[in-house]
Amino acid sequence: MATRLPGTPRLLRALNDRAALDLLLTRGPLTRAQLGEMTGLSKVTASQLVERLEERGLVRRVGEQAGGRGPNAQLYAVTPGSAHVIGVDVGPDCVVAACADITGTIISRVEQSTKDTDDPVGVVHNAVIQAATEAGTDMSSVRRVVLGTPGLVDPESGEISFAHDLPRWHRGLLAELRKDLSTPVLFGNDVNLAAVAESGTGGAATGVSDFALIWIGRGVGLATVIAGRLHQGATGAAGEIGYLPVAGAEVPHNASRRGVKGAFQAIAGADAVKAIGKQFGFRGAEASDVVRAAVAAGPAGEPVLDELARRLALGVAATCVVLDPPLVVLAGEVSRAGGAALADRVEREVAAITLVSPKVVVTAVASEPVLHGALRTALDAVRDEVFGSTTD
Repeated sequence: MATRLPGTPRLLRALNDRAALDLLLTRGPLTRAQLGEMTGLSKVTASQLVERLEERGLVRRVGEQAGGRGPNAQLYAVTPGSAHVIGVDVGPDCVVAACADITGTIISRVEQSTKDTDDPVGVVHNAVIQAATEAGTDMSSVRRVVLGTPGLVDPESGEISFAHDLPRWHRGLLAELRKDLSTPVLFGNDVNLAAVAESGTGGAATGVSDFALIWIGRGVGLATVIAGRLHQGATGAAGEIGYLPVAGAEVPHNASRRGVKGAFQAIAGADAVKAIGKQFGFRGAEASDVVRAAVAAGPAGEPVLDELARRLALGVAATCVVLDPPLVVLAGEVSRAGGAALADRVEREVAAITLVSPKVVVTAVASEPVLHGALRTALDAVRDEVFGSTTD
């Protein structure tokens, strides 16, 4: 005779609650009857579920749905203010912070300059507190803060172990921020977070379980998603493609020193893009300006795109012959400026020099992908915490 596992009804209630909350997030508002139909629960069980979630403040009534005979059915939705998260994009010149409620709606966005300060904790503190305040909440409701930063994030400790553009950011900073903000704080590599955003709703990699994202902007970087999970490597250095040895560039032997450019960075980074543009008569304040001008120039700008694609293909090809992903997303300011004209050239060049031929597309995240990736990472964790504790 089989022994009945203790706590099974409680576990089933928790699973049903989570399924209902996920449906309300993606397809709400819904009535009790609609929730019952979509989850396969009986009317009685669905009603008990809604009452339980309403008592805990996780759902609320938001209106009525007219029906046939009898009273109108109540419509329910997830309570937006049941929890908040804050995402932070940390750059060498400024910090951008945004606060979202548990539904994912962004309700505030603030910027803080990082110039003329040697106090990273103070800068992040001010940005986070201001974002919470402008969202009409306080830190007691903020369940997670995720910061996107350039450089290496140690997968074991969660600490920043190397940040080329942020010399004042150091080991021990994570504990200082957690103590200062009195809430869970996580660091994430900026390019990895951009890949998280790209895999979300509306991104170029939505529904794709294996893809690579190549970031071309101020710096160059790589994020790889394998079987739906980010690959970070043993030390967090997976994706530091700027240091990839490539043909046609000197390979430095002191790469860990600040100011040293890796081989791929030297031929495909912002300075290299400007040099390519200058060679063919295109100039701009930023590398993206050069590429944008080349695209706008039509046939006259094609040599710029051809040369840039040839160089980018070296990094893309090296990645793809190892991982063989079906999709490569080009992201960052330079990639967005190049658009489909650049992506198509890279795709053809990769297929010409390797045995693999991934689809190469431009990012579909219109703006601030690192910030949106930080928010999504925070939301995924907080929803698991809040929605997973409905039967406590």
